[in-house]
Amino acid sequence: MNLLMMAVALPVGMLAAEQMAGKPLYLDPTQPTDRRVEDLVSRMTLEEKASQMFHGAPAIERLGVPETDGWNQCLHGVCAAQPTTMFPVSIALAATWDPELIGQVASAISDEARALHSLGAKSGKGKLGLFYRAPVINISRDPRWGRINECYGEDPFLTSRMGVAFVKGLQGDDPKYLKLVSTLKHYAVNNQEQGRTSLSAEVSERMLHEYWLPHFRACMTEGHAQSIMAAYNAINGVPCVVSKLLLTDILRGQWGFEGFVVSDTGGLGSLVKSHRFTESFEEAVAKAVLAGCDLDDDQFPEYLPKAVRSGLLPERDLDRALSRILKARFRLGEFDPPEMVPYNSIPPEVIDCQQHRDLALRTAREAIVLLSNKDHFLPLDRKKIKSIAVIGPHASMFTAGGYSGKASKAVTPLEGITNRVAPGTEVLYAKGCEILETKHKEAASAEAAAMAADCDVAILFVGTDLSAEREGLDRTDIGLPGAQEELIQETYRANPRTVVVLMNAGPLSVSWAKDNVPAIVEAWWNGEEGGNAIADVLFGDHNPGGRLPYTVYESLAQVPPQTEYDITKGFTYMYFQGKALFPFGHGLSYTNFAYGKLVVTPKRLSPDGQVNISLDVRNTGDREGDEVVQLYVHDVACSVKRPVKELRGFERIHLQPGEHKRVSFTLPGEQLAFYGVEQKRFVVEPGAFEVLVGSSSEDIRARGRLEVARR
Repeated sequence: MNLLMMAVALPVGMLAAEQMAGKPLYLDPTQPTDRRVEDLVSRMTLEEKASQMFHGAPAIERLGVPETDGWNQCLHGVCAAQPTTMFPVSIALAATWDPELIGQVASAISDEARALHSLGAKSGKGKLGLFYRAPVINISRDPRWGRINECYGEDPFLTSRMGVAFVKGLQGDDPKYLKLVSTLKHYAVNNQEQGRTSLSAEVSERMLHEYWLPHFRACMTEGHAQSIMAAYNAINGVPCVVSKLLLTDILRGQWGFEGFVVSDTGGLGSLVKSHRFTESFEEAVAKAVLAGCDLDDDQFPEYLPKAVRSGLLPERDLDRALSRILKARFRLGEFDPPEMVPYNSIPPEVIDCQQHRDLALRTAREAIVLLSNKDHFLPLDRKKIKSIAVIGPHASMFTAGGYSGKASKAVTPLEGITNRVAPGTEVLYAKGCEILETKHKEAASAEAAAMAADCDVAILFVGTDLSAEREGLDRTDIGLPGAQEELIQETYRANPRTVVVLMNAGPLSVSWAKDNVPAIVEAWWNGEEGGNAIADVLFGDHNPGGRLPYTVYESLAQVPPQTEYDITKGFTYMYFQGKALFPFGHGLSYTNFAYGKLVVTPKRLSPDGQVNISLDVRNTGDREGDEVVQLYVHDVACSVKRPVKELRGFERIHLQPGEHKRVSFTLPGEQLAFYGVEQKRFVVEPGAFEVLVGSSSEDIRARGRLEVARR
């Protein structure tokens, strides 16, 4: 009988008793975790305690404390030295509007992470730890933000649903052990790369609670994330890493968070070097721990003992911070016999396996958004096409995205089309231009146009890559960079049967293409199976059902300055007063859906009650397809400025031709609330609310009304 079988066959108490003879309490798996943590901390010296508050904590051999690398990244696949399954980037995951699917993606990622850890696999930093800095749930308030590829869009509700699903998928569902520790990033109001380590975001109390924090709250109270990262920036003059308001009063006091807070890399150093908030590192680490920060890079082990001995930091506060970190390590099973931890049995065969690659293909398909489709130009009939011109800088290129691992085989768009065309179809390729090439090369574009003219159809792959938008680099424009706009126009003039496929993260203003080109597809940076997924959509093997997780503006003239953090000034679909190029929630299909009458029950509710909203949705076309039914509400007459509409529910459904489904939402009264500054809490005012259900924030198909009664 092997050890794993013994662990199953023997009661835990008996197994532990046999293994625990003469060992200290903290090594006894039958003891409560809090007691084990307390016992271990009591045995450590001050220097040993400080050493464990470092993400690269060394081993303490005399106590049997193992070393740990502490953290890694897995936004859309595990970052490792060896290939792992690479899923679409986070903004593409959000475009699926499918939290259940995103939970499956996160579970697959965490399976690979655990298997790699068991193998002793390495990343660029060393052995892979089990603290994973994901998901990023900051909001893409501003379309110029360079890290939109890492987030879930502009809406707190959509972000909360995706974030909760991802956290649960990473951490697993075992009642005792964690599969991984999920660290939410970046808390809070992190939405600008220029000057990010020194800037102070000026945010009203109401905006902080209504827009910048609801998704963090959901990932804590519903997802039970075990870690959170304090952002580089300050809020109203106080750096996040030393904000007692954020790290203690709200996070722990209001939300009941029991995990640990980690500073962003170099965040403690920025208190001295860029924020100029403290004069010394001893003062910086003391203020951070007292505010509620528990883990850092090299400042903590070096300066915490000095801060304690100089009287800046009581040792009991250091002990409390260390205990939060150790609790997570105990729940990962670091101090228990390996055979007791169920996740240690995940086999290495799951890493980059075919099942996960199939999931990556499904996810890439679901993420694709059909933006425009004049006269049903798409899908292309492969039986009638004898030649295809594949053009553009993204056609034969793979963009992984930020914090990406390695794909064993990444399928480019050109390869995907070649894989899916009918036998005998000629597929020709021309790059046309580079991503950032500002000086137009007439010879290259002329070659592309000539090729397009000679083919039955032209497919243009344009967009951005990490040279245009990434961590540390915001965009200054939301148009296509370089000469790509000109490439589209020249190709279209050569062959009006042209499809534009966008491959990007942040929104792209493509007004000319929308007005002229027959069809536009948003394909994102879509992971290792992206090329095949795009071809499946273009040829109709998959009916697109993705939806935009943000607003695509016509130009930056419609957007407030990037330094304006009050979204009521005109940011996002909630407060934008102009006409969007493509609205939040937008996405077309190759079939049609009809919405029935909206039923709201009851029509009058108390502030702490709930209302049920339902309607029938029918596929009236001749293809099976997905519809994303979206629920919005609007406060008709409020004492404060409220959104034009707010997303409060959604469901992605699959329907066969002629099939219908009853879609139901439960809307609690608390989702009709705004943050009352005087009351210091969320408030539901009595009065009328519009209930809006549709296929996007602008395509409303059914309307209703409800009344909130006075208490």
